Amino acid sequence: MNSPTHILLGAAVFGRPEQKTINTAAILGAILPDLSLYAMAGYSLFVVGNSAGYVFGTQYFSTEWQDVFKLDNSVFVWGFLLAVGIVRARPWLVAFSGSGLLHIATDFPLHNDDARQHFWPVSDWVFESPISYWDAARFGNTVAVLETGLCVLLMGFLLIRFKSIVSRSMIVICGVPQLAFIAATAFSH
Repeated sequence: MNSPTHILLGAAVFGRPEQKTINTAAILGAILPDLSLYAMAGYSLFVVGNSAGYVFGTQYFSTEWQDVFKLDNSVFVWGFLLAVGIVRARPWLVAFSGSGLLHIATDFPLHNDDARQHFWPVSDWVFESPISYWDAARFGNTVAVLETGLCVLLMGFLLIRFKSIVSRSMIVICGVPQLAFIAATAFSH
């Protein structure tokens, strides 16, 4: 899934109206598994000046980048954080780590050759799903339509649940560009 959908899903499952700390933790947990990619790709593209083809065709698959991805996409790392949050009775840590685990769980069936080592440090095994959230040759257009529907449902649920103008603005800021992106990529072919 795309990052904005992860954020909406994390907020829907772990967010709580009028609990800013928990909501912030849920949002951060939802985005953190993708943050290293944004940072490394952004640096390589905009500071170093590498082409998108090189960044996503070569660097993405390099040992160095994959070593970072296996840390922030590990079920065991996020699971450990969740266990600590539960044992220490830290609702914000439960929201953070639960949202991170939800991100990983929804990425797992939607990545093919770009999949991550979700079971590090226990295993370096990578599940290459026959379905991809972005690759049209692997049902990416179908996934985009389903993701669009999910975004609409999540936005509706969150807009009903959260009443503050700030919360609703954040939902729209996150959701509307995602819907436009999905619509543009899914229906442009």
